[in-house]
Amino acid sequence: MAETEHSAKYALIKKYYDRKLWNRTMVRNAVIKKWITADEYTEITGEDYAE
Repeated sequence: MAETEHSAKYALIKKYYDRKLWNRTMVRNAVIKKWITADEYTEITGEDYAE
């Protein structure tokens, strides 16, 4: 099964979030800046992205 394609900064943002260097607000800002998608926000944080 092929791994889904992620945004260029997805791995970095996920690493920061997992290490508690970034909080949900910071990940949300990454969506606003179009560094990651709303679906990737959900994947990283485990909660739905609400605009």
